[in-house]
Amino acid sequence: MAAMAEGGDKAARLPMPSRNPLPLSASQESQVKDIFYARVRDRCADEIKAFADCALGRTFSAPFACRAPHRVMNNCMMVHATPAEQDGAREEWFAQRLERQRERERKAHRKAEQEAFLREWWGLPEKDRDEAAREAEKLRRGERMAGVRRREGKGKGKGKGKGKGEAGGEGGR
Repeated sequence: MAAMAEGGDKAARLPMPSRNPLPLSASQESQVKDIFYARVRDRCADEIKAFADCALGRTFSAPFACRAPHRVMNNCMMVHATPAEQDGAREEWFAQRLERQRERERKAHRKAEQEAFLREWWGLPEKDRDEAAREAEKLRRGERMAGVRRREGKGKGKGKGKGKGEAGGEGGR
């Protein structure tokens, strides 16, 4: 953390919410694994390159002829594929939240511009206000973590709607 503050990151980064692991969705966990694998591959790039050079142009004989470089590569990956490295990948994923949010907003804005252009080009009616408001609200919502969206205001949404068993019919199971 101190190294990040001294070096001055390229983009603003948010800190990891807590040291306790938050449950992420399957796609978010997949993104964390991709970061983890990329970090391990970066650390073992020389060993991977040596194995790839050995296996280049070989088919059936590659496992036999390249056994030593393959073992060196696997050992390197096993040494660097640690829980600490996985935690580092998770922290990096959390730190990139702002960047991912900006990218989503940029894509949504571009999509809205293109849709408006096509509606004008083909003479289609404009979107109704309700649909436009729903899309704007969708953009304002944050990324889901731990199965729920982060609330902006305190007490927001309390006391409204139906509680458990108030909808009529049978209660819980």
